[in-house]
Amino acid sequence: MQIKQILAEALVGEEITVKGWVRTKRVQPNVIFININDGSVIHNIQAVAEPGVIDEDTLKLITTGSCVAVSGTLIESKGSGQRVELQVKTAQVYGTADPEKYPLQPKKHSLEFLREIAHLRPRTNTFSAILRIRHSLAFAIHQYFNDNGFFYLHTPIITGSDAEGAGEMFHVTTLDPKNPPLNEDGSVNYKEDFFGKETNLTVSGQLEGELGAMALSKVYTFGPTFRAENSNTARHLAEFWMIEPEVAFYELEDNMRLAEDFTKYVINYALENCADDLAFLENRLKDEEKTKKAEERSELALVEKLRFVVDNEYVKLTYTEAIQILLSSKRHKEGKFQYPVQWGIDLQSEHERYLVEKHFKKPVILTNYPKDIKAFYMKLDEDGKTVRAMDVLFPGIGEIIGGSQREDNYEKLLQRTKDVGIHEDTIWWYLETRQFGTAPHSGFGIGFERLVMFVTGMTNIRDVIPFPRTPKSAEF
Repeated sequence: MQIKQILAEALVGEEITVKGWVRTKRVQPNVIFININDGSVIHNIQAVAEPGVIDEDTLKLITTGSCVAVSGTLIESKGSGQRVELQVKTAQVYGTADPEKYPLQPKKHSLEFLREIAHLRPRTNTFSAILRIRHSLAFAIHQYFNDNGFFYLHTPIITGSDAEGAGEMFHVTTLDPKNPPLNEDGSVNYKEDFFGKETNLTVSGQLEGELGAMALSKVYTFGPTFRAENSNTARHLAEFWMIEPEVAFYELEDNMRLAEDFTKYVINYALENCADDLAFLENRLKDEEKTKKAEERSELALVEKLRFVVDNEYVKLTYTEAIQILLSSKRHKEGKFQYPVQWGIDLQSEHERYLVEKHFKKPVILTNYPKDIKAFYMKLDEDGKTVRAMDVLFPGIGEIIGGSQREDNYEKLLQRTKDVGIHEDTIWWYLETRQFGTAPHSGFGIGFERLVMFVTGMTNIRDVIPFPRTPKSAEF
């Protein structure tokens, strides 16, 4: 029986067995206290043993980090801090943990240190809470789309196209790196490679998702994506997970409604189902905030920030309107923005957060961005200068969703590929869907780790994925 179930049902008087890892052991003259956690819930269960019940040789092996099975009777707790506790009758040690070597002793550890022992950090309260919330969010995502008529589409991880046109991709090859076959001009002859062409790990499942939407109407992807961007920042990973819905017959306005409804649903699911973990992380965040300068502290507590999203209607405005607001702001006039504001820029996080946190005090959806700062597949507006793009902005982080109505006109899409330097031979199949039964369609992408960061309050993306992949780091 898991500790979560035991604590929830509190079946006083029942004989139970608890299996888990020891967090602490405290030996007093008349009683022994052992706190055990099995990862099912943030709370420990306290096992209480009278002297002599556990033989001395076994008791010596029960140390912080050891794995044990303890059996006995569930009784009402005599102490504070827990409703019930386990009166021990027998104890067994599955695996020991040498106190001289086990790195997770009962004290505060820095997040930097815990990243070095990612194989053990899920045993801490912080990371077990993050991983449980990560699971709940993933479940909520699948449940939302299933309940709203979407089909889960598995798009390829190995691809011959660059969905974003970014060029920062991991190559997939079986060719000998020391002696690859060459063409007459000295370039690598990828016709001799496994797939007969140059291939990479995908940066997005969107293009293939659009193909699915052109047959099934509503699809979504939820899978790993890869970006060979040499960015060692708190917001970048080389391997991360993306959720990307694509919907036939949706225009930009429909896409905005979907993004708002979706984000509110999954965040509300976490509020309703992860209350204990969120309360723990909120207290952790409050302690962390005390070490920051006043101007760097968040104005909202963690749960308050989540409720801010769930309880407010998102403000919708165009990129051009947002630029005017920023140019008219006191912060701009006093030169307090780090990055200058002008029409045509790719908005920085400080600009996005100003709109959300200072100006509107609500989540924001910006639309109709300049075409030159957006991807080739976004539908051109009638002015020929902007595209039917949308970004969803949240407090604390800025952009959390990027999406658009997709260009469904063959000639316009072909011209855009030429403008950005994408050879049509590499995406002929994508272009062809605009010739055979084309239709208005829209979609968006949301980085799963970015969502987990927002919900947990963590500030480094390396701390919301079990085993982060970053430049010069592929441990575990």
